[in-house]
Amino acid sequence: MMHPPNPSELNGYATLRALALDLRSNWNHRADSLWSEIDAELWRATGNAWLVLQSATHGRLEQLLASATFRARMDDLVAARSSASSRSRDDAIAFFSMEFALSEALPLYSGGLGNVAGDYLKAAADLGVPLIGVGLLYQQGYFRQSINAACEQREHYPFYDTSQLPIEPVYDAEGAWLRVPLPRPGPPVWLRVWRAHAGDVSLFLLDSNHPANTPADRAITAQLYGGGDDVRLDQELALGVGGYRALVAVGLRPRVCHLNEGHAAFVALERARQFAVEHDVSLDVALTATRAGNVFTTHTPVDAGFDRFDASFVEARLASYAAELGVSAEELVALGRATPDDRSERFCTAWLAARTSGVINGVSRKHGEVSREIFQVLFDRWPRADVPITHVTNGVHVPSWDSAEADNVWTKACGEERWIRVNAPGLATASDEELWTMRARERANLVAFVREAVRRLLEAAVVDAATLDRAAHVFDADTLTIGLARRFTAYKRPTLLLRDTARLVSILTHADRPIQIVVAGKAHPRDEEGKSFVREWVEFARYGGARRHVVFLADYDLRLAERLVQGIDVWINTPRPPSEACGTSGMKTLVNGGLNLSSMDGWWAEAFSPEIGWAIEGDGRDDASDASTLYDLLENVVAPEFYDRDAAGIPRAWIARVRASMSTLTARFSAHRALREYASQCYSPATAAFARRSANGAEVARDLTAWRERLTARWKALRFGEVRVETREGRHFFVAPLHLDDIAPDEIEVELYADNPATRIAMRRLEPLLGAHGFSYAADVSADRAASDFTPRVIPKHPDASVPLELPLIHWG
Repeated sequence: MMHPPNPSELNGYATLRALALDLRSNWNHRADSLWSEIDAELWRATGNAWLVLQSATHGRLEQLLASATFRARMDDLVAARSSASSRSRDDAIAFFSMEFALSEALPLYSGGLGNVAGDYLKAAADLGVPLIGVGLLYQQGYFRQSINAACEQREHYPFYDTSQLPIEPVYDAEGAWLRVPLPRPGPPVWLRVWRAHAGDVSLFLLDSNHPANTPADRAITAQLYGGGDDVRLDQELALGVGGYRALVAVGLRPRVCHLNEGHAAFVALERARQFAVEHDVSLDVALTATRAGNVFTTHTPVDAGFDRFDASFVEARLASYAAELGVSAEELVALGRATPDDRSERFCTAWLAARTSGVINGVSRKHGEVSREIFQVLFDRWPRADVPITHVTNGVHVPSWDSAEADNVWTKACGEERWIRVNAPGLATASDEELWTMRARERANLVAFVREAVRRLLEAAVVDAATLDRAAHVFDADTLTIGLARRFTAYKRPTLLLRDTARLVSILTHADRPIQIVVAGKAHPRDEEGKSFVREWVEFARYGGARRHVVFLADYDLRLAERLVQGIDVWINTPRPPSEACGTSGMKTLVNGGLNLSSMDGWWAEAFSPEIGWAIEGDGRDDASDASTLYDLLENVVAPEFYDRDAAGIPRAWIARVRASMSTLTARFSAHRALREYASQCYSPATAAFARRSANGAEVARDLTAWRERLTARWKALRFGEVRVETREGRHFFVAPLHLDDIAPDEIEVELYADNPATRIAMRRLEPLLGAHGFSYAADVSADRAASDFTPRVIPKHPDASVPLELPLIHWG
């Protein structure tokens, strides 16, 4: 019996296999020609190089590998890959996230959180930042969307064949498939470990679909954000505890663990557990040491968005793991409460992450402000300005989102390495004609894509020939094209444009200045209100008075998003401020010359200026007013500027706006910029702090823990005497006696504080108090503000402590 040919025996196949498993192909335009030559249709449809390679016949591969032209293309990609050769991972940063949107070939995401995570891994591959991703491998991922005849969303959960995903099993030192146990009562639940590659950045993925597990346990990693609280908690344990164990098993000891949202909070506990065992210290000391190397990024703009679990359920589920940690289940749950001893309070993973991290940040300037308000509950009696949450505004991986046309313009103007350079590139050398030609081609490509999508939809519905012919006439390549795509949920106000459909129809169908809209988006399966928004748009697209001007495209995913952001002229985003943490979708249009019209929320609140786009400047409380503003802008500002052409047929004012937006914002809101900020503001300080606390048998961590316990036990004994204030020569002079009881004066700091704006002035220590352990403290300030604005306060002080993050004690005069 003859055996079929084995492609692996072909000269050059191993190189081709390595390239196919490298997701870098998805953001490197040079790879398109290689995979298209193997199977253009499959590559265009899936973007999955591994699937393209597996689907090719032996004869086809043999023919191509014998071609000098094909070999040259392959060698070009190998050379580019080798230039980013593997680097040392001694100072690795482990990035833990429930979702990663690296490629549609590996669909492990639902929306913005995954997009950010995927884009950061790609930027790390470009910049050489030693980032390592850790996530879960879902058998079904997030749901796929279709729209039925009643205009309603339907959810589908196809199973993914792991053999067709660009991933590889990870093997242990003995050659067995690596697996790690999930901490739970009863028989062990095993998590298998896989690896994906994005350049030289690894993404480790865990799944519970192990034959040794029960059917219920095999389904833990079936769906992203699927199931009830039991599945959700198990997924978060798998990500945090299982993910950290997997890194240790492959020989990686990250100096920094980046928790991308509270879902990853259990990382901090497992890291501390292993540190406690290795250094023979208590869990408290281990947490003190390791928290310095943990960075927690919150993406949630409302308190209700945090994951919370019933305390008794968590105690039962984590009883055995608490024993591994050396604490009671009740003590473990207390770490996830705003008020630790309130047994009626539910367990919150965001609070756990905050209590075990050395840095907390929001994802835009405005979200940083919102987060300080949300997390203030953990810092009782501290002013909001002192809540220790900073921000690093999100960015997008520009090469993943630029069109071939835009890529050519940028390359000509700024060179191949434009996004890797620190200095933001501009487009001063690109002519108006080049930019307008670029935009016209991008829009024409989108129109062709929309027509093809509508045609396929009509074919599936088995319509008559006349109806099918209409697909060829949907949209127009010369018409102003607007994109409106997002998660359909109430705070994003996805139907704000539909508030006055008669007016909208008149704007869209204007005889001289028509507009066409591409709409896409999913509602969570349990969000009935969100699904009603989907239905409203589908009904308007199918039956409204502007049917030829509106298309709803089902199943919004990475590949559809890529098409939209490359071709639209204006991206509309209408969240109700301040509900949008960042909102990166509009950033993806920047590189392609798309403009933004958005509420003043998220990233747009810090990006907007009148010469680069348009803003809905209301506070979000009056939908009718905001809708009217939106209609006015489209009808009287946006459309007239787009259609105002000179003798050469070019809208000069529009192109000036496009140039300003592209040049000013593209690099500023890129993942490369964001990752550099994380490296300098978060990762480097965290690495240094963790090294100091863990050195010499965790000497500094032991000292910090003792200091914290000592001050916590004695803090209530602090007492201010009568504060004296004297005003003379344009200054206020304050003297405040402070009784310290058993607290040493070097362990505290006394300040004069005023709010709005926040002002802190260190008070100097004077003579000891008579007959008591204490001192008088003094400070003087300008009399420009009333003396009553200022209040003395006492806060903890330690050269290695982050206050109030690690010790939120405060005493006011």
